[in-house]
Amino acid sequence: MPRPREFDETQAVEGAMNAFWARGFEATSTDDLCAATGLGRSSIYNTFSSKRTLFRRALDHYRQLGIESRAATLERATDGLDAIRRLLADLVADEMDNGRRGCLVVNTIAEFGTTDAEISAQLDADTEAYLSALRHFARAGQADGSITRDRDALDIAQFVHSTVSGLRVMSRRGAAQSALEAVVDIAVAAVARR
Repeated sequence: MPRPREFDETQAVEGAMNAFWARGFEATSTDDLCAATGLGRSSIYNTFSSKRTLFRRALDHYRQLGIESRAATLERATDGLDAIRRLLADLVADEMDNGRRGCLVVNTIAEFGTTDAEISAQLDADTEAYLSALRHFARAGQADGSITRDRDALDIAQFVHSTVSGLRVMSRRGAAQSALEAVVDIAVAAVARR
């Protein structure tokens, strides 16, 4: 009869997520994963079967945390433009508070490109969900008069999404907070209704 698990699987996945986020997939060793999760090698492989499977679980966990965080940020907004402003400002604050790790999704795209179909599908799903939320708030901003009607809501969503990715990369390379905040100001001005 198998022994019951004596650890919290979600906490283990979160620990692994942080290790992969800091180092990337290839550079994260099994020893790094043992340290990050508090598990031994056999527990990691018995539970997750492989480093790649654990990485995919960690990436899903990261995506879910991101969805929840963005939803909380966007729900506090007073109008469509404020939603975009808050999203970008919260991103800068997160980077300053959490060690400039960038975004696990952006980091994964940089590491894998399109070489892994399953991971690419996860990344595509994350991008589509993000764009859908941004498009919703762009449309809301166009309806409430805070966002320009000169551009399609999907174009605005893609612009904001690209700005998010660019800010994460800027932060990862060590750009000053003032530089990140300047990009936020320019992006918000670019989509504001004139």
